[in-house]
Amino acid sequence: MHKSQAGALAAVAALDEPTRRRLYEYVVRRPQPVSRDDVAAALAVPRATVAFHLDRLVEEQLLVVEYERRSGRTGPGAGRPAKLYRRSDRQVSVSVPERHYELAGELLASAIEEADETGGSAREILSRRAREHGVGLAAPDVVGALEEHGFEPRVEGDDVLLGNCPFQRLARTHTRLVCEMNLGLVEGLLDGAGESRLRARLDPQPGFCCVRLAPA
Repeated sequence: MHKSQAGALAAVAALDEPTRRRLYEYVVRRPQPVSRDDVAAALAVPRATVAFHLDRLVEEQLLVVEYERRSGRTGPGAGRPAKLYRRSDRQVSVSVPERHYELAGELLASAIEEADETGGSAREILSRRAREHGVGLAAPDVVGALEEHGFEPRVEGDDVLLGNCPFQRLARTHTRLVCEMNLGLVEGLLDGAGESRLRARLDPQPGFCCVRLAPA
């Protein structure tokens, strides 16, 4: 499982606790950051309990902390700044099996923009950009890298089959386009790892990603 996916699961699990979820919902609906005392008074929850849950949400990057002197005074004698909580900029999305539709959207949008600027083929640009992105995913252990990024690789003899397509819903309706993008990603991953013993090729099979790795 990709580290970001595992982190997202942990964040969602943190919100499964009812009191913590109530606190989170209260904080994110306030127009301004709130203190522990604000939350405790509004929800009639003990301050120590509020502090524990809010700090857990900060650990999961669902909330962020900032400090402010609410009295408006500064300098000596102004007192300690209050610890305030607000919603973070983090977005959490979890899917099982893993799906990466945001990545597909980024690659498609960048390909269309470049094609509009240069007059090139959007399809060819998409394949190139996918390959470039795949290079950035590379690691010495190619199978491990594929596993890390949601492809669920399965070694069968000399071949590596990919048990999961991270773009499955798109692939159903835009099969050729998405399969070419997938092929570019995997080719880039192989190139980035310096792996010359395997070659990625399109080989659609029921229940698998359209890309298969076979001996070069």
